[in-house]
Amino acid sequence: MKKLRHLEEHVFRFLMWLSLLVVLGSLMLILGTMLWRGLPSLSLTMLTQIPKGGYYLGEEGGILNAIVGSLCLASGATAFAWLFSLPVAIYLHGYASRSRTAHLIRLAMDVLWGVPSIVYGAFGFIIMLWLGLRASLLGGIIALACLELPIMVRGMDEALGTVPPALREASYALGATRFETTIKVLLRQAVAGLLTAVLLAFGRGIGDAASVLFTAGYTDRLPDSLFRPVASLPLAVFFQLATPFPAVQQRAYAAGLVLTVIVLAVSVMARWLSRHLTRHVVR
Repeated sequence: MKKLRHLEEHVFRFLMWLSLLVVLGSLMLILGTMLWRGLPSLSLTMLTQIPKGGYYLGEEGGILNAIVGSLCLASGATAFAWLFSLPVAIYLHGYASRSRTAHLIRLAMDVLWGVPSIVYGAFGFIIMLWLGLRASLLGGIIALACLELPIMVRGMDEALGTVPPALREASYALGATRFETTIKVLLRQAVAGLLTAVLLAFGRGIGDAASVLFTAGYTDRLPDSLFRPVASLPLAVFFQLATPFPAVQQRAYAAGLVLTVIVLAVSVMARWLSRHLTRHVVR
């Protein structure tokens, strides 16, 4: 019996290390491929110029329009999703923490989280037609906001769930109302988790291509209006890889490297904020 337990422990330890190696190996493989293929084509000119005539044939230009467009799309969508996500998260923990309604809302968010992004793109396209809009920055923001909403709600929900119930009870005992307890106790204690949820949703939005394919369109110009098409890095990668010119395909990997660096920077920032802002949080 003792030998069987030791064998079981060794087997699961092996599986644990194998899983860790697979995850880290996949990350290193992705980063290595992006660096190997994209770094030779990456230059300051590429980052600071918009595409010029013949850019997709291998001539001069850059992807500044896609970088700025992606930042505008993701920032607008994150702000729009935050306006709805925070009240929902507050309702779940401040007013209906264990009710049937809260359970149904969490179930709906979990289902929406698993919906493919192309479905959000189709939904955003329908909304655009209903509003009389064409492919534009506003259309892309609407589609990406729908994509980010369940991610942000569930992230904020989990962050607020980490606040010790004793703090809420102490607040009530001191005469605070439910609203005061939610704003001054729950939100302050969970501020790191709330910011992390926002940044993770931002990282998800800036890297998505399917939801903006029909809603945001694509253009070689810098974004200058909510009602005009806007470029994005995921679509820049897609369109450049689709060309038959090797030089342009190399630029696609460089654009993918820029996108990967942005997503990694957002992830690192989320981790840093989580550690920095939780130093004085009661656990």
